[in-house]
Amino acid sequence: MDETLGLIYLRVPTWSPFRLQFYCNGHSRLAHSLTTAGIDYAMADNAFIRIADWERAQQLADAFSPDTLHALLDRYAEQCCPILEVFGQSYHWSLMQVEYSTDLVFRSDTILKSLYEELSRQAIFSVKADQVANFLGKKITPQLAQELGSRFTTRIEGTCIKHHFGKVSVKMYDKFNRVLRLETTTNNVSFFKHHRKVEHRDGHDSREIAPLRKTIYSLIDLREILLGCNRRYLEYLSALDDFSAGNRNLHRLTSPQIVNGHSLKGFNFFDATQQALLRALQRPEFNIRGIRRADLAPFLRQISPASITRYLWRLRQFGLIKKVVHGYRYYLTRLGRSTIAAACRITEESIVPALAHATP
Repeated sequence: MDETLGLIYLRVPTWSPFRLQFYCNGHSRLAHSLTTAGIDYAMADNAFIRIADWERAQQLADAFSPDTLHALLDRYAEQCCPILEVFGQSYHWSLMQVEYSTDLVFRSDTILKSLYEELSRQAIFSVKADQVANFLGKKITPQLAQELGSRFTTRIEGTCIKHHFGKVSVKMYDKFNRVLRLETTTNNVSFFKHHRKVEHRDGHDSREIAPLRKTIYSLIDLREILLGCNRRYLEYLSALDDFSAGNRNLHRLTSPQIVNGHSLKGFNFFDATQQALLRALQRPEFNIRGIRRADLAPFLRQISPASITRYLWRLRQFGLIKKVVHGYRYYLTRLGRSTIAAACRITEESIVPALAHATP
């Protein structure tokens, strides 16, 4: 356990050439930086679910220095691999695997749960090979000799959408229904190219587009490249249709609610009595003058006046109608109009035609 980086991993082999492997998590380092700066925060596993100053936290995360990392790595190498004293050599530190994540933190787990389900459902079907290459800043060419595709996996922690291009991937998953994480992972940083100084074999140098070097001093440039991958993926996801609000409204309308200590049943849009009530509420004349109990009675002769009153109260509690101030008239809300129209359309255009051809 390092005092700055938190939980770390250092693999020390017992055979020559004593190649060391070091692992650390940037979230642990950021947590230490926030504590040092006196900024309040809360974490769930390796995800921040609350930070008092998000802008300052991003500045602290961007302040990660390869020079500081190099000094720390040399210190651990000297401490854990004393054979270096015999050879009088030092280590050259390179990048084997790098992950860069962009976290979107939600205040409510209810919102993210339905949103993530909708995004994952659409992403697994809509993301094609061209989009995967675009996320990672590449183009598909006839010379392409790397595997490219998408995968949906379910684990104990939850589900994950992963789009991979060779040894590089971009994925999306949620953390505890509070954080939506977009993460780009590479096992070969030379997959990416950028404009840098190139030293040629004949001794001269030039500046041109070249593969990223594997040295730890490429972390600064690699951070910007991986951030760009996450942003392109996020832009694509933001263009998808979001029906999560509809899922939440459907669940709210069909589930029981507790109001003033009383339990109210959710609505069954296929019940004959409730369908008759909804169709009556949808009549055009009520859109202008509003709805009263007496106005509904001629269309709902199978329901007693007291039952109509209770139905109106339920409709109001569920947000389907609203009451006129200082009056006894009601109007359909936007949610009410959409709900009734959808229920009638599904019944008339889908369920009834399908059952008409069914045999008992």
